[in-house]
Amino acid sequence: MNRISKMFEQCRKRKEAALIGFVSAGDPDVETSRKIIFSMLDHGMDLLEIGIPFSDPTADGPAIQLASQRALKAGMDLDTALKMVREIREKYPTPIVLFSYLNPILAHGPETFCKDAAAAGADGVLVVDMPLEEADELLPFLEASGLVSIPLVAPTTPDDRMKEICKNAKGFLYLVSMTGVTGSGGLDPEKAGAMARKVRSLSPVPVALGFGISEASQVAALGPHADGIVIGSAFVRAIGETKDKEKISEILGKMTGEFKQACKYSD
Repeated sequence: MNRISKMFEQCRKRKEAALIGFVSAGDPDVETSRKIIFSMLDHGMDLLEIGIPFSDPTADGPAIQLASQRALKAGMDLDTALKMVREIREKYPTPIVLFSYLNPILAHGPETFCKDAAAAGADGVLVVDMPLEEADELLPFLEASGLVSIPLVAPTTPDDRMKEICKNAKGFLYLVSMTGVTGSGGLDPEKAGAMARKVRSLSPVPVALGFGISEASQVAALGPHADGIVIGSAFVRAIGETKDKEKISEILGKMTGEFKQACKYSD
């Protein structure tokens, strides 16, 4: 059993949704980013999504776009991000998923990227702009390296396509909770919960719900309907808005603890 599957099983036994947290590697700088991640893991983060900063994101809203810009300005690149993964893995058994656009992976070389990511200690890869039809460009190298490809399903995904994506899902399935970019407002918990229940009935792997979830009350409302809750822009906004770098890791650790507490539910 890999780290991702084991983590979801443990969360189910504890009657809680898994808390999945996203941060951009190197935001606002490499050293502070490392401290932030360690603090989040110390405060109960169940799975870490590490974003590979990219200059031209399409699915990300302003908060994560600005995070990528800060990280790139601080000198972050794919090799340095993989070094961070290695440092995290030396201290924590927490599952790690690399969140990337396809261009940085192609520039690195798909086979080399997969080998390097696995060697660093990553468990999976989520490529936000790689549709099912183009997955063969990367999937064989992921499988050969022991990494899982995390697929995305959106509210606009047709039923037939959704079933095909679910059929091939491994690790977990990322269910986009609403149309729009990351950090968008207007989340409807009732609709998102209903969609999560539908996708869970089709998926052979756990389903994590993300996009637009930024408050503990939303986590508490959606947690019983999904296997995991993804928080990204809320963390990233806090990083960007905190001027004192010495306080950022403490703030992100506290936020993690609050979100994790909201993940608990009863039958």
